[in-house]
Amino acid sequence: MLLDVKPILYTPGKSLDFRFDLDLADVEFAGRYPVSRPVAVSGRVRNTAGVLDLDLTAKTTLDAICDRCGKAFSPEKAVPFHCMLAESLENGENDEIELLEDGKVDLGDLARTAFILEMDAKTLCSEDCKGLCPRCGADLNLGPCSCKKEPDPRLAALAKLLENK
Repeated sequence: MLLDVKPILYTPGKSLDFRFDLDLADVEFAGRYPVSRPVAVSGRVRNTAGVLDLDLTAKTTLDAICDRCGKAFSPEKAVPFHCMLAESLENGENDEIELLEDGKVDLGDLARTAFILEMDAKTLCSEDCKGLCPRCGADLNLGPCSCKKEPDPRLAALAKLLENK
């Protein structure tokens, strides 16, 4: 979505609000497509003392699968983004300044990039998820499994001494 900021470009104190939906259903993360619902993007561009400040938030509900226990869940994801807008840069590149093209900024591209960069590398259903038993596959979040615990191989010699008695 292109937003034309020319109406507020030279008028300190003015602002432009925006709201649109972004489709990220085509974005793949670790072989999955977790963004099946539209991403709601809203925000404002403010001219503060001749500087254009852009604030936006991209929100949606993800379709996720826990990387530890394999349970499907639907977490809310909200990504805030802030940058300044300018017609040109005087000295090199600056990651916090986005350049305007003919007085317009591509909000869809900025929101897409910010949302993708904020996706978690590991998805967990809860911070204290215990995962699955590596031997029998039981969900350890529901309780302990019935597997016999194997002794630490470093203590195998001591375990043999106990068996002989």
